Amino acid sequence: MAAEDEAAIAAQLGRTPRGIAEVGHRCPCGNPDVVTTLPRLPNGTPFPTTYYLTCPRAASRIGTLEGGGVMKEMQARLGHDAELAAAYARAHEAYLAARAELEPQVGGVPEIAGISAGGMPDRVKCLHVLAGQSLAQGRGVNPLGDEVLDALGDWWASGPCVGEGAPAEPAADAAAEGPA
Repeated sequence: MAAEDEAAIAAQLGRTPRGIAEVGHRCPCGNPDVVTTLPRLPNGTPFPTTYYLTCPRAASRIGTLEGGGVMKEMQARLGHDAELAAAYARAHEAYLAARAELEPQVGGVPEIAGISAGGMPDRVKCLHVLAGQSLAQGRGVNPLGDEVLDALGDWWASGPCVGEGAPAEPAADAAAEGPA
């Protein structure tokens, strides 16, 4: 990984990142906003969150959505919309397939076999994960992640969250736990 990407991610998270396989997606401002994380961190901890959202602005907006009850509404829709539930289950499978490609780098991670992230395939537990998957794997993979992205608006419009052109003190609320 390029030193400038690692520095940007560290500034976004407010700590040194670890377990990063690659930048999973770049914000329109140019900074990483999602990292693809190895399924086992360097300290040996299993880590099922393959697509980890790092942008503090996007994370903050997602936190507002979560606080507003969006997850509960999405969860209810999963129980009543068979097409949505099937698409969400496919997103779960796509997440597992992506992580399986990374497992050889860490010698496998049987502790999290079959577990994706964000509550998939039958719950909505973390909108950050769903948005991260939609950014990293592209729209059309996770329908609920796509809805989250639609609801976020242009989080990057005021300029980069860290680095040149960023405010002196970046928001450090990307997520408390993760690849660090």
